[in-house]
Amino acid sequence: MKTYRFNAEEGLNSLICTETETPVPAAHEVLVRVRATSLNYRDLMLIENRYGQPARPGVIPLSDGAGEVVAVGAGVTRAKVGDRVAGTFFAGWIGGPFSRAAGATQRGSAEDGFLATHRVIGEESFVHIPDYLSYEEAATLPCAALTAWNTLTQGRGIRAGDTVLTLGTGGVSLFAVQLAKALGARVVSTTSSDKKGERLTALGADHVINYSAEPDWHKAVRRVTGGEGVDCVVEVVGAATLEKSLKSVAIGGDIGLIGGVGGGKGSLDLVALSQAIVTLRRIIVGSRVDFEAMNRALVVHKLHPVIDRVFPFADAPAAYRHLASAAHVGKIVIAHDN
Repeated sequence: MKTYRFNAEEGLNSLICTETETPVPAAHEVLVRVRATSLNYRDLMLIENRYGQPARPGVIPLSDGAGEVVAVGAGVTRAKVGDRVAGTFFAGWIGGPFSRAAGATQRGSAEDGFLATHRVIGEESFVHIPDYLSYEEAATLPCAALTAWNTLTQGRGIRAGDTVLTLGTGGVSLFAVQLAKALGARVVSTTSSDKKGERLTALGADHVINYSAEPDWHKAVRRVTGGEGVDCVVEVVGAATLEKSLKSVAIGGDIGLIGGVGGGKGSLDLVALSQAIVTLRRIIVGSRVDFEAMNRALVVHKLHPVIDRVFPFADAPAAYRHLASAAHVGKIVIAHDN
C-alpha cells in the first residue's frame, strides 16, 4: 500500500509518499481501502506546526476519509466486506460526554489518519455512509460537517424560524448554511467577495454581507434582523471576529466557538462579552453517535457537500497548497487512485 507521512518540524516538504506492505486486520479491526480523503484547515495548521496539539512525528495525515471494507478481523460484527464507511474524527469517542481520553485519539495528529491507500481501523471507529453520497462527498463529513451539525443541534439547538449567522465560505460554514436551512432556519452569511456571496445565495443563504465592503458587519447583521440579532453564530474564525459575533447575537442566543481559521490573532473585549446575554460553547467536532445522527438527517434531506476541487492521490501536496491559498469555496478532496 501507499502511505503519506509528515513531520511538522519540517513542514510541507516532509510530506512524502512511501510504499509498505498492506496490513492485516486483527480481532475487532477492519481493513479499509481508502477511496477519498478531504482536508480541513486543521490539517494545514498541523503540517505548519501551529496547531494546539502537535502531530506525532511520522503520522499519517488527514482525519477525514471514506472507503470500502475489504477485510475484517475476528469478532467483527459492525461491518462486512463491501461496506462503505467513513472514519470518525476521534478514534476513541463513541458517544457520551467529551473526555481527555477521547481527545487523545484525534486522527491525523495523535493517531494515523487516512492519507493512505489502505487503513486498518477499529470496528467501533467508523460509520456507514449514506448510499446516495459518493466516496468523495462522504470523505468531507467527519470533521467539517459534524462540527457544523453539533453547533446547530446541541446546546440551545436551532428551532424552525431561528436565524443563524455563518462566517466565510470554508467547509464548516457551507455545511452550516445547508444544515441550518434543512432545520428550517434563516441564514445570514458573511463573505469577502460578491462572487463568493453568489455561491452562498445559491446554497440558501437569505442575506449575504460582504465584510470587505462593510467591515463593521455586525451592524449589518443587526440591520437585516430588525435589530434583534441572530439566534446562533457558527464562529469559525476565533478571537479576530468573536467581538463582532457577540454584537450580532440575540438575547439568549448561542455562539458555537470553533475557531482556528483566524490563527489565534485578535483579542476578546470583556466588555462586549459582559454585555452579551448569550451562551458561548466550544465545539469539539463530535462523537460517532453524533455522526450517525447527522447522517440520518442527511439521508432525509439528501444534502450534497460542496466540493471545490478534487486532487489525485499522487498530487496531495498540491491540495495543501490550494488550501493555503484560501481561494477555495467548499471542501478540498483527494481522490485515491488505488
